[in-house]
Amino acid sequence: MAVIVGKHGHTIVERNLLRRRLRELARTKMLPFVKGVDVVLRTQATAYQAPLGKLTTEVEQVAKELSREVHQE
Repeated sequence: MAVIVGKHGHTIVERNLLRRRLRELARTKMLPFVKGVDVVLRTQATAYQAPLGKLTTEVEQVAKELSREVHQE
C-alpha cells in the first residue's frame, strides 16, 4: 500500500498529518478486505480540509469497490 499526498501549497506538517491519517485508515478499513492487491491512494487538494469522518467514509467506499473487483476476478 502506498499513500501519495501532494503539497498543494500546504506545509510538511500538514502533509504528514494527512498521510498518517490516510495510512491508518487504509490499514484498518481497506487492507483486511483487499489482501493480495497493491493499493495506491492519491489525494486531492480538498483532502486537507476534509474532516476525519469524511476521510473514513471515502476510504470505506473505496475498500468496498476494490473488494468487489478483487472477488470478481
